[in-house]
Amino acid sequence: MVSDRWPSLHFQDWKETYATLHMWTQIVGKIRLVQMPWINHSWHTTLYVTSRGLTTSPIPDGTRTFQIYFDFIDHKLFIQTSDGELRTMALEPRSVADFYEELFAKLAELNLKVKIHTTPNEVANPIPFEKDFEHKAYDADYANRLWRALVQADRVFNQFRARFTGKCSPVHFFWGSFDLAVTRFSGRRAPEHPGGVPHLPDWVAREAYSHEVSSCGFWPGSEQMPLPVFYSYAYPAPEGFSTSRVGPSAASYNSELGEFILPYDEVRQSASPDEALLEFLQTTYEAAADSGKWDRSELERAE
Repeated sequence: MVSDRWPSLHFQDWKETYATLHMWTQIVGKIRLVQMPWINHSWHTTLYVTSRGLTTSPIPDGTRTFQIYFDFIDHKLFIQTSDGELRTMALEPRSVADFYEELFAKLAELNLKVKIHTTPNEVANPIPFEKDFEHKAYDADYANRLWRALVQADRVFNQFRARFTGKCSPVHFFWGSFDLAVTRFSGRRAPEHPGGVPHLPDWVAREAYSHEVSSCGFWPGSEQMPLPVFYSYAYPAPEGFSTSRVGPSAASYNSELGEFILPYDEVRQSASPDEALLEFLQTTYEAAADSGKWDRSELERAE
């Protein structure tokens, strides 16, 4: 049961589905982005893990609201409005362009006049959604596995988040980088971020990192690092952070990424995945907070 609840995610087996889902979530995320009032650090743009998939949560549209959510059990996309209207789309092998066209047709049927910038963010060589006929894979089994992995990460991340009384983000899914993350703040200003994130305005990155952070998350991997990992980093990285001792033993500092990583497989195959992941989250946070001289007594909740 543990291995079923923490499913395997072999990158090479589902990378085409991953690439397509990345674009689909960007389309849905950008709808939330343009409709929501701006919240610090782009928290108004994110998606959230549910017991069936991913959701935007309610999005304002005048005096009504609507929400869009992915169901990775029945493999459908739902668009619901607060006045009782509902539209659905099948999640199946289809191009990004086809997904984009049908979704915006459904929005128009609901009198939701939404316009988004159709160039993807934070990816190399982006293809505008309406022209993307390249990404069209959808393996329902692997979409479901991704969601189940996110359910477990979200659950443990929320346990970890509850230990902190300082400013802390929700546990949320960033569709640009395609990762689930939670971020703690020291309360102090940070030096200006250099920017340089592919196809993301520098001012967005600079506002996101306006204050010191210790951030952790789950990321399914990439061609350059073809394995899912849990990660943890500090910005700015204080002296001594990279050489700090963290656990469990499979965790290590990746100098190219500038963060600690723990392979997802090491967690899911451990005797207690929850304990292994919580150890990683706690020790890497302590590495950031101690080397960065955070006032931990004012920021942490007593057990």
